[in-house]
Amino acid sequence: SPQGRSKKKSRKHQRFMARRAVLEQKGLLSPHRHPGNQTPEEGLEAHAELTETNGTTAPRCDKVPKPKQTVSSSLSPSASPDSIARHHSVLLSRGNGCSKRVRTSSLVLRPGKYVAIDCEMVGTGPQGKLSELARCSVVNYEGDVIYDKYVRPELPIVDYRTRWSGITKQHMKNAIPFKVAQAEILKILKDKIVVGHAIHNDFQALKYFHPKDRTRDTSQSPALKKRAGLPIRANVSLKNLARYLLHKKIQVGCKGHSSVEDAQTAMELYRLVEVQWEKELAHRLPPRPPSPVTDPAADSSQYLDDQYWPTELMASSL
Repeated sequence: SPQGRSKKKSRKHQRFMARRAVLEQKGLLSPHRHPGNQTPEEGLEAHAELTETNGTTAPRCDKVPKPKQTVSSSLSPSASPDSIARHHSVLLSRGNGCSKRVRTSSLVLRPGKYVAIDCEMVGTGPQGKLSELARCSVVNYEGDVIYDKYVRPELPIVDYRTRWSGITKQHMKNAIPFKVAQAEILKILKDKIVVGHAIHNDFQALKYFHPKDRTRDTSQSPALKKRAGLPIRANVSLKNLARYLLHKKIQVGCKGHSSVEDAQTAMELYRLVEVQWEKELAHRLPPRPPSPVTDPAADSSQYLDDQYWPTELMASSL
């Protein structure tokens, strides 16, 4: 009967108001206002807070989602690699002038998010066949040096490998212990996307493993090899890539390699094919599921149902 339905609706409304009062007492919900005085932003914020009481980790929204999705021309310094790659992909799909817009957005993000690394090793252990870290250099997106120190290996040095490493006994006088250097370097690499050439050797010297999706190895880049006119499966040196693509000579002379120069060269090579590299990476990323809160199609009224309320909260509100 109409009277029964009205009575049922009234009880449901009473339960809702009781729950609202509990949330207000716990500081989880702002004080109740008349519906006519509540702005759309406040209504959405209250909805986000209601979903949080269920123990979910859905993000809060302070603004009503716009019907048409827009892409910002810049990215937050805390953006994830997936976000970076997708950002590149979306901008690239918008027609002419995209490359310039991608580069502009990159410059806002890269100085704090991208670094390039190169390490020099010396020989320790039996017959000096064990490679240990003796110098490490890190540069930022612009090629500026942010770390460059000599490192004292944990084992006695048997072979300085000066012809290639550039390391001499003199450099070890002011070198820092490996453990100290390792802690300093890993602090820099944390949450960064790291560029390098045959970078697995550098990580091995650091006794460290960097996430694959945050690693850009120029020795494994098909785009660079194709641009240099080399076979995709060919093993190519940093020296040759620099000569073919950057038209500069590195690793010359008898004083050994410069880890600073090698790191800067790796970053230059990465930037040469950055847009294509990130676009290809974005295409390999799995699709991201829509957020239940920010999705405009989501029905917010469902969160008022009993199934979305913790048992103890329901007991305290009735």
